[in-house]
Amino acid sequence: MTPNPKRAARDVSQSRVFRGVARSGFAVNGLIHVLIGAIAIGVAVGGARGAGGSGGSGGGEADQSGALKQLAATPGGLFVLWAAVVGLFALGVWQLVQAVVVSDPDAKKKWGRRASEAGKGVVYLAIGVTALVFALGGSSNSSDSSKTLSANLLSTPGGVFLLVALGLAVLGGGIGFVVIGVRRTFRKQIRVPAGTAGRAVTVLGMVGYIAKGIALAVVGILFVVAALTADPQKASGLDGALKALASLPFGIVVLVAVGFGLIAYGVYLGARARLAKL
Repeated sequence: MTPNPKRAARDVSQSRVFRGVARSGFAVNGLIHVLIGAIAIGVAVGGARGAGGSGGSGGGEADQSGALKQLAATPGGLFVLWAAVVGLFALGVWQLVQAVVVSDPDAKKKWGRRASEAGKGVVYLAIGVTALVFALGGSSNSSDSSKTLSANLLSTPGGVFLLVALGLAVLGGGIGFVVIGVRRTFRKQIRVPAGTAGRAVTVLGMVGYIAKGIALAVVGILFVVAALTADPQKASGLDGALKALASLPFGIVVLVAVGFGLIAYGVYLGARARLAKL
């Protein structure tokens, strides 16, 4: 009997254990975003002190690598890192499975949803790989990786167009996050509780998605700037994007607001771990 990949994927996705482990991926991703938001606020406070003459900037790297580095340095951090690896890989695989089993009578919508689910899966797996590096005692720097990718693209024929396309794609993703937050369409992904709890989850989701979208949009803009100026140093990932906000007029206030927004997004993801429709 010829195996049916779609049926096999559906059977895997319906496993209670698999779904339980995948849910933990949301919680882990939430913790990472809470740490990124806290680091961003630390960067803003350090920048404000520096501007006032009391010295220093600081706060660390406001991205996944910085958050995981902080986890690795805390008591019990290694256990949390390994839990993060398992949860993120499970969530990534679950998203890829959803890309296989998705169905829609409209072919364009079906393939659009498949691309979206697969993209999410790749992102979770990439964060999982970074967590694995730290769990094994290594280190990683997302900002350096972004600069290296940009430099490699700029050194190839037509690479500037690819870098612009990448920047526009990330910018589009950021705008998408903002739209999801404003329209509250994230509520379709969860079982919204009744009463005060439901309102709280909705507010956290709105604020979180908008803040995450702003951060991603700035990352995309920096990739485009790097391409147009042929300077890969401008493409510095999420950490560079958040620190770029601090250099704008009223940037410290904006960065603090985005930092709290990312914390809200992290808390929302923690709630989603329990409420997600898996």
